[in-house]
Amino acid sequence: MECKTFDIAGPVEIIPRKLGDERGYFTELFREDRFAPMAGPIRFVQENQSLSARVGTIRGLHFQTHPMGQGKLVRCAAGAILDVAVDIRHDSPTFGQWIAVELTAEKCNQLWVPVGFAHGFCTLRPDTIVTYRVTNYYSPAHDKGMAWNDPAVGIVWPDMADAETLSGKDRVQPLLADLPHYFSVKD
Repeated sequence: MECKTFDIAGPVEIIPRKLGDERGYFTELFREDRFAPMAGPIRFVQENQSLSARVGTIRGLHFQTHPMGQGKLVRCAAGAILDVAVDIRHDSPTFGQWIAVELTAEKCNQLWVPVGFAHGFCTLRPDTIVTYRVTNYYSPAHDKGMAWNDPAVGIVWPDMADAETLSGKDRVQPLLADLPHYFSVKD
């Protein structure tokens, strides 16, 4: 299992090693002893799954505020996505910067998105299934988001990204500049 870090502190891409033969393959998707040194002590309490039928479906950018902040370990079980994390920790030297990773079912790679980051994705193939383990339970009262296409953030989405696929909630999310100071690097 390889763990790849980014110029923005916090997110980690996990790339498992596959052991294959004529039957298929075996891989370890998660090992706490390898993950914890990169991400800290993490306890997952809920696992979620979404299906997006259309190519270009945009989901996000989402996060939960304290005390219900969620770290997410995201994986593509079928299809492929461009997975995005935006640093929204107001005192971070990388505030407003983003990273993106293509997650695919074939590669079995995952992206760790820690608390203090907004998360979203765009599907690259039809019938894409995304699963993610989270460190806190879903809380409607703490469920927040930001605009997926905030020009000040400047995420480079794939050409197929289709704003018509946004949920009603995601169509009216605020810009990063309009968000309260929800997170700190000290959290």
